[in-house]
Amino acid sequence: MAEQRRDPDGDEARTWAELVATARRTVTDGLVVGTSGNVSARVGDTVLVTPSGVPYDRLTPADITGVDLSGRQVLGCLVPTSELPMHLAVYRTTEARAVVHTHAVHATAVSTLVTELPAIHYMTCALGGPVRVAPYAAYGTPELAAHMLRALQDRSGCLLRNHGTLTYGDTLDGAYDRTAQLEWMCRVWLTASAVPGLTPALLTEAELTEAGERLRGYGQR
Repeated sequence: MAEQRRDPDGDEARTWAELVATARRTVTDGLVVGTSGNVSARVGDTVLVTPSGVPYDRLTPADITGVDLSGRQVLGCLVPTSELPMHLAVYRTTEARAVVHTHAVHATAVSTLVTELPAIHYMTCALGGPVRVAPYAAYGTPELAAHMLRALQDRSGCLLRNHGTLTYGDTLDGAYDRTAQLEWMCRVWLTASAVPGLTPALLTEAELTEAGERLRGYGQR
C-alpha cells in the first residue's frame, strides 16, 4: 500500500467528488460492470484516478487517490487503477483534463469487428473524425498505452480491441459525453448492420467536414 504523501487541496477535493460521481455514472448508465473501467482528472500536475478493484459506490472523500505525471503516488493509500499507464500517456501528450475508460458492450463488440468505426452518424466529428480501433495488448501495459496513443492521433476518443473505449476532454462531463456518444454510435452501427440484405449508408468525408464545421458553432455561447 502506498504511503500518503500530502493532504489534498480544495480543488483536488472538489475534483475528486466530481470524479467519483462520474465513475458511478458509468455503472448506472451500463458502460461498465463492477469495477471495470476507470476515470481520472488532472488538477495541476496531479492526476486523480479511481483506485484498483474498489466499487465506486464505496468511495468516499477519504479515499482520494492521486499520482504525479511520472506515476508516483502523492495522494492517498489505495493502489491506483491498473490502467494508469493509459491515463498518464494521455495527460503527457495532450491538453486533456479528464479521461474516461469503459468496457461498454456495443463499443467493445465493434472493436472486435473493424479497425475503424464506420461513419454512421455526424457525431463522429465530436471525436475528431472516424474513431480508430487500437490493436490489442494486455491491459495495464505500456504496449496498450502506445497503441492507444496512435489511435488517438487527432482524435479525442478511440476503441481498444477486445477491451473497450477511452475518451478524454477538457472536463469530466466532456470526457463522459464523448464516451456515451461513442457507445451510442457503435450501437447504431451494429443495429443497422444486423438487418439482413441491407448495408448501412455511411457519411462521406465531405459530409463529415460540413457537420464538423456546424458542430463548432453548436450550443450556447
